[in-house]
Amino acid sequence: MRESAPRWPLQLWLVRHGQSAGNVARDEAHAAGLERIPLTLRDVDVPLSTLGEQQAEALGRWFARGCGNGLPDVILSSPYVRSKDTARRFRDAGGAEPAEPVCVDERLREKEFGILDGLTTAGVAAQEPQQAEFRRLLGKFYHRPPGGESWADVILRLRSLLDTVSLHYGGRRVMIVAHQVVVLCLRYILENMSEEEILAVDRLGDVANCSVTEYRFDASSGKDGGLVLVRYNEVAPMEEDSAAQVTRAPDARVAARG
Repeated sequence: MRESAPRWPLQLWLVRHGQSAGNVARDEAHAAGLERIPLTLRDVDVPLSTLGEQQAEALGRWFARGCGNGLPDVILSSPYVRSKDTARRFRDAGGAEPAEPVCVDERLREKEFGILDGLTTAGVAAQEPQQAEFRRLLGKFYHRPPGGESWADVILRLRSLLDTVSLHYGGRRVMIVAHQVVVLCLRYILENMSEEEILAVDRLGDVANCSVTEYRFDASSGKDGGLVLVRYNEVAPMEEDSAAQVTRAPDARVAARG
């Protein structure tokens, strides 16, 4: 009798991109009390900061030393420049085989903020008070600003992404490089969380730049086996490398945490 193909990856790593120029600009805008973050680039084109480049390379060296529990043989990335560059620098620093391609999947893109794009918390309150009230009433999980997405919308496209991962990469070691909300929403799906549970995780603190969240396949989990969380938001790659440091800033386009 022919054995069925593995349903899940053997390992799955979720990595948030390194610190971006947008993260830096956002911090400066909040410190100055500005209503809008002074960025002229599209969000998709915002590059890594110098520190973000160092974080990505530190992550690659950490994996090369064996601290990542193996090396990925599939690398999937958000199409945003900061994610693609993180994945490439990680690979080139020894985190994966030199010839391993970085495969872009648009479903891993950042949450879209629509008319709130680029506004600080003060900017939302001043320029879009109706949306600030809607967000207060609906909560960040379900609030969808005009032209943007809710967390539920992001989860919908990530369910499709995981179907593709299951179909094409069962039994393999897969790394996903993307964004803070993507990491959290993937946790929501993989661990069958409720809205309250994932928002409680979010309230504990931001997903650190270049941090590692790792899952491993466990044949005894559930009826058919499943992915089990090994570690979340691991920042040792930066703590152990003198060329990098830990940063936890929200993404530039995140208007308010709540």
